[in-house]
Amino acid sequence: MAGRKINPWLKMGLEFGPILAFFLAFGRLKDKTFTLGGTEYGGFILATALFVPLLVATTVILWRLTGRLAPMQIATLVLVVVFGGLSVWLNDERFFKMKPTIIYLLFAGILGFGLMRGRSYLALAIEEAMPLKEEGWMILTRRLTAFFLGLAVANEAIWRTMSDQAWVNFKTFGLPAALFLFFMAQGGLLKTYGTDERPGE
Repeated sequence: MAGRKINPWLKMGLEFGPILAFFLAFGRLKDKTFTLGGTEYGGFILATALFVPLLVATTVILWRLTGRLAPMQIATLVLVVVFGGLSVWLNDERFFKMKPTIIYLLFAGILGFGLMRGRSYLALAIEEAMPLKEEGWMILTRRLTAFFLGLAVANEAIWRTMSDQAWVNFKTFGLPAALFLFFMAQGGLLKTYGTDERPGE
């Protein structure tokens, strides 16, 4: 099901608003410590505590407006709730920092499993939005699988070796920019293997 169309700016705000809110909250709270219920919490944990329910709310709104959610959005929401919740509950920011690694390994694993079976699971998810010939889907899926693995490695390297601010910058700006540049770089493939045929036609 394609879902209902909504204003693209509204869609962008709902998808990226929580990430921007996390970035701004961390910037204001990163050097502060708060005591709640006898336990001290740093700014990173409080920013995470804001991000998790905000993402849940915006995802629900997006679902109500469009009538559907992409599998990637659902998986991301579940992992954010689980790992963000663990970070807040255990007062340990490492769980939240590991979340992008788990997400990208999960996506790479799913796509890689499909490739082992000779299928492109990516095509099943977005074929309506970007129709390609079968060979094109296989090439794009292999590239995206390798790209997701690279993002997982990059996330681990950054959060383990750099400052909290460096990781927040990477999560807020680096990851979206990397995804945007990856798909922009596929222009040649889309031109070569693109088709005007829609699924079911």
